[in-house]
Amino acid sequence: MTKRINAKKKASRKLGGSLWGQAKDPYLKRNYRPGQHGAASKRTSDYGNQLRAKQRMKFYYGNISERQFYNIFLEANKMKGDNSENFVSLLESRLDTVVYRANFVPTVFAARQFVNHKHVMVNGKAVNIPSYRLKVGDVVQVRDKSRKLASLIESLQKMERDIPAYLSLDKDNFSIKLTAKPAFAEVPYAIEMQPHFIIEFYSR
Repeated sequence: MTKRINAKKKASRKLGGSLWGQAKDPYLKRNYRPGQHGAASKRTSDYGNQLRAKQRMKFYYGNISERQFYNIFLEANKMKGDNSENFVSLLESRLDTVVYRANFVPTVFAARQFVNHKHVMVNGKAVNIPSYRLKVGDVVQVRDKSRKLASLIESLQKMERDIPAYLSLDKDNFSIKLTAKPAFAEVPYAIEMQPHFIIEFYSR
């Protein structure tokens, strides 16, 4: 087992919840932190709560690099409106996130690889940048030559995740459209997310 796969398996236990709501998540069997003293309870400081909230969300979206995650915060901070809402909206507008929401792939990590391998188009043009920012009205579609991939067909048949209200899925055409700005209340997180703690963490 590679270090990366092992890290994914430990993430939910380390961060105190089943991050993606998967049936085989190790957290469901051992709902405490990994390690010798993982089951021991201890109080968490405000900083600890903020840090855990950041790590939860950062890992949920495919373990985005710290620099990239912080840059998203800076961008959200410059936008009008609530910083937490802006932050989540930017994360949900990423191309790899939308591919994951569409159930084209089983995991958010697979979504990044799916985009990297040029399996999708945005408004008819091939895009292979997972962090590509979609705008309202943009249509993401699986390329014709990729529609027979066994992993794609299986994932669409299972439909393990609900489609949020700001997206419109067309399974027959292997496409999904961003119809509105994503709102935090509409994001189908498997566990509680606390973006306001992340804003507090970076605003210290």
